[in-house]
Amino acid sequence: MKTTFRIYLSLLSALFVMGCSSSNKTMKKIPEAEVRMSNPETISAPEELSLVAIQSKYLIKDTTQTRVFLYVDALKGKSSISVSDFVRLYNLNYVIYSDYGTRERLGYGNVKLDSSNVTKLGDKIVIGFDIKSPNKETGVLLSEISQTGTLKKVLNDLTIRFKKQSASELYGIYTDASAEPLQKHYINVATPFTVKRLTQEPGKLHVFYYGHSFEPAGSPMNTAPKSGVSKSLTIDSTFTINTNEKIQFTKEGLYNIFADTTQSEGLGLLVVNERFPKLTKPELLLEPLVYMSTNTEISEIKKTEEFKKSLDKYWLTLMNGNAPLAQQSIRSFYNRVEEANQLFTSYKEGWKTDKGMIFIVLGPPDKVQRSKDREVWTYDQRANAQNVNFTFNRRTNQFVDDHYELVRYAEYQPIWYPIVEAWRNGTIR
Repeated sequence: MKTTFRIYLSLLSALFVMGCSSSNKTMKKIPEAEVRMSNPETISAPEELSLVAIQSKYLIKDTTQTRVFLYVDALKGKSSISVSDFVRLYNLNYVIYSDYGTRERLGYGNVKLDSSNVTKLGDKIVIGFDIKSPNKETGVLLSEISQTGTLKKVLNDLTIRFKKQSASELYGIYTDASAEPLQKHYINVATPFTVKRLTQEPGKLHVFYYGHSFEPAGSPMNTAPKSGVSKSLTIDSTFTINTNEKIQFTKEGLYNIFADTTQSEGLGLLVVNERFPKLTKPELLLEPLVYMSTNTEISEIKKTEEFKKSLDKYWLTLMNGNAPLAQQSIRSFYNRVEEANQLFTSYKEGWKTDKGMIFIVLGPPDKVQRSKDREVWTYDQRANAQNVNFTFNRRTNQFVDDHYELVRYAEYQPIWYPIVEAWRNGTIR
């Protein structure tokens, strides 16, 4: 039997390099003299087009017009598609309904895609187009992006509050990377940005800064009623900024932006570290483990001065010393955390939200049903149960307009604990 020379294994090191390495390998060029007649079996298939997902937001332009933004993950093969290819290969149609589940149409149209309304933000295609605002408080915009000459299409639904005039409906956050506003609720620290209306009118905005760190989501089985005393947040500082002027926030934390301080809801912007949505610092890597660990395990890690060694020991202990399995589990778990941060960050990091918690432990749902103020996630099978539903209700929130809370049930226990145990023994799939 071989002696183990290294007791301490740097299992978490992969997390520090994953974001820096590239999956593209350098291919050796074939000299022309060596080219022969191609074997039909070796001819590579054309790169397949695919639309992975669409996210959306809107800004109120005036009493008659609303501008809609679609943020599209579009691929050609394994690479993000170019703007020129996108406008050539895809079409966009929309319908405005009065509500979910109704046939009453408030408007519809086709959007001609070209370089004037299609841009790129990172790897995402961004489409911006105007719709005529109906004389209604709210409506549901159903957008359909279809591939020319095929039956392939992807839908997106967006609830629009046409009469609302809070900062989040009127103002967008713009960076140098795109002419269109950010869809996400966060920005990396010290990134220059501008807050402005579609009309470009100048003005002063009021900013409340909170250095408070919000708690992660509680157990889905915790049905205990919340305390009747609401937890008040301490405002650490207030200041004003000008619209249309480039600024940057150099302190991490939550910033709530108001055009009028008499309003109850603002435009929340979470300023995060430069590596977010990835987690790389050991002390940050510890936090999401609350969803699969005991309080004693978390406390033991916190007691140590060397978080990284303690985290490695934690994962190795769970996997009975199997280092490759521990590395695989680490990668799977923190990939889920990163995705949750990308998808669900609101006034707090995405992994801390109710949706983020369910996503990390159970993965993406097999089906999502939406209504104006509710989402139901369905998992076809988890543990020994079939058709497991998790219901999220939209709640009024002073920072963001898409805050959802999970409806908790004690009956989730026989579903939840086996999945957590699968994370702890490395059998999660």
